[in-house]
Amino acid sequence: MKIKNTLMALFLITVMNAQEKNPQDIPYYQIPDYPDSYTPGTVVARMIDGLGFRYFWATEGLNAEDLAYKPSESNRTIDETLDHIYNLSRVVYNSAIKEINDRTQPGEKPLSFQEKRKRTLLNFKKASEILGNAEDLNEHPIIFKTKSGTFNNPFWNQINGPIEDAVWHCGQIVALRRAAGNPIDPKVNVFAGERRSE
Repeated sequence: MKIKNTLMALFLITVMNAQEKNPQDIPYYQIPDYPDSYTPGTVVARMIDGLGFRYFWATEGLNAEDLAYKPSESNRTIDETLDHIYNLSRVVYNSAIKEINDRTQPGEKPLSFQEKRKRTLLNFKKASEILGNAEDLNEHPIIFKTKSGTFNNPFWNQINGPIEDAVWHCGQIVALRRAAGNPIDPKVNVFAGERRSE
């Protein structure tokens, strides 16, 4: 009986620790291990993983007051910036799965903050996994369909466009939430890609 109780206690501690590390069961609490080799695909995947890690922590612990914050009337709110990053994550993911970004269709219905955050992180994670195994990034262009026609852009535009744009906006969120009085967790180490425990 003692062994059974001990095993049950160890199981519960393990589950609680896992939930404490990432209670929302979404990726990028910490950056994944890096690949064994450098290829165009693994380098791009690592860039996306770095973005995912930054986004996770830039958005962790935001509250309704933070989401509504903007420094002036001409600026976006934090929530509007999150909408933009979500749309960028969709462009990155669509490129990975070779899908067209169809701008002729109506947009999605508004998402809750938690759902938007989760979908953004999952888009980055799935794109990273696909592109990390890509043999030829030329096969993953960004394609936009608009009322004016269909436009095919080389993967190069993915790097300097949506990926880097999303990194840029993550930095804005970090600055805006600090100004709103809710700074990012000081234990987050973007160089190591982890949250320090001490």
